[in-house]
Amino acid sequence: MKSKVELHALYVPSENIVAREIEGELIIVPLVSGIGDIEDELFTLNETGKAIWYRLDGQKSLKNVVEELIVEFEDPNGEIEKDVIGLLEELLKRKIVAKVSDE
Repeated sequence: MKSKVELHALYVPSENIVAREIEGELIIVPLVSGIGDIEDELFTLNETGKAIWYRLDGQKSLKNVVEELIVEFEDPNGEIEKDVIGLLEELLKRKIVAKVSDE
């Protein structure tokens, strides 16, 4: 079941993970069972994922994150919003991020 991503909600990394950037790669390690994927205990993010991750601070809505990324990456085709929502669905499903509130 997919978790519903809400553009006006605020999201933060879960308290049950540790995330570190090592040699340019963001590595997310679960601290408790039931986080991530049983077959793959580590979760990594590419450059796009990192750009999203570092903006999930609980201070700005996901819509604001999308708007910042559209400006930064000059996205005329509207792909960024779909990419952000897709990543957030995956991170929510794996309990790597948590919704803190609606803006």
